[in-house]
Amino acid sequence: MSDILLHRQQFSGLENKYYFNFGGQGVLPRSSLKKIIDCYNYIEQVGPFGVKINSWIQKNIQDTKNTIATEISVNPDTITLTENVTASCNIALWGIEWQEGEEILLTDAEHPGVIASVKEISRRFGVKVVVCPIVTTLNEGNPINVIENHLTANTRLLVMSHILWNTGQVLPLKEIVSLCHNYCHSRQKIQVLVDGAQSAGSLPLNLVDSQVDFYGCTGHKWLCGASGVGFLYVRQDLISSLHPTFIGWRGLNYTQPDLPFNNDGSRYEVGTSAYPLFSALQESIEIHQQWGTIEERYQRICELSGYLWSKLSKIDGIECLKNTPPASGLVSFYLRNGQDANKIVKMLEEKGFYLRTLLNPYCIRACVHYLTLESEIDALVKTLSNL
Repeated sequence: MSDILLHRQQFSGLENKYYFNFGGQGVLPRSSLKKIIDCYNYIEQVGPFGVKINSWIQKNIQDTKNTIATEISVNPDTITLTENVTASCNIALWGIEWQEGEEILLTDAEHPGVIASVKEISRRFGVKVVVCPIVTTLNEGNPINVIENHLTANTRLLVMSHILWNTGQVLPLKEIVSLCHNYCHSRQKIQVLVDGAQSAGSLPLNLVDSQVDFYGCTGHKWLCGASGVGFLYVRQDLISSLHPTFIGWRGLNYTQPDLPFNNDGSRYEVGTSAYPLFSALQESIEIHQQWGTIEERYQRICELSGYLWSKLSKIDGIECLKNTPPASGLVSFYLRNGQDANKIVKMLEEKGFYLRTLLNPYCIRACVHYLTLESEIDALVKTLSNL
């Protein structure tokens, strides 16, 4: 692992501020921004459309998938490049052949974008939406038992987040997938779609070992890539059965006269993208890997979030949602003294501290990355103590 102070110098977004909003958007490394500019310049110099640049584009796409695959330990063929995590989840949601009367099980901690997609599927296809109360298991109770109690013979798909974006709780992915796949009362194997917005780049994923069916991610949060690039993992044996939601030339097999869909993750891709942004994500991932492995980065994240949690827990007027140190970089807390969370967040930003409010539950969320310093946490705690 390299020196964190020296490593942080590559991120201009960390200068002159205290940044605790990695769960909303990460900070782009200088070299990633330079990649974007250099790639756009290269495209214009070579010619925006031609044999040479098209070969560069194909290599860039494959290099990006290879880099992502090394970060999350999967086969590059199982990666689909998308715009963001919501687009990734939509590919999986709309690629299933829904039948009237089937059920989608959601947790009560899912993002509004995913919830809206599920509601529209329900409206169009007569699919029932069932919601299970996972938020209440943050400090007591078993999320596996809660999910099991809401599965039925008609459940077709479970939609869940790996790390809950509002409370920071890490759900036991492998155990939940096993529960769904082996649920004996179902008419068919229950599949699992995971929103990995808060997990990609913050904790080891082990997707192949988990046997998860679909896993959507974004590159602009914990991976610190440019906005506009995400990715979807589809378990390899499911690629041929999950139908393309969006259709375009990148998903077609040009070696066959009837242009069938490709048999890898590209079958869900559409057409022209902002390819320099792909290069930026490659660069960001490689920079993270230069500091340490994902296991080492996750260990530091947990150490720092635990440090913040312990400091906040000692402040009168503040109550952390979790009553034990978190297993993620998300630390959410209530204000017990009646102060308005939105006003506090605005006041903090005026002082150089970047946090955010959440509506449900109504609280303030601070996100610590492996890039965060203890001195930054100390400064935040001191400011909150003086409010």
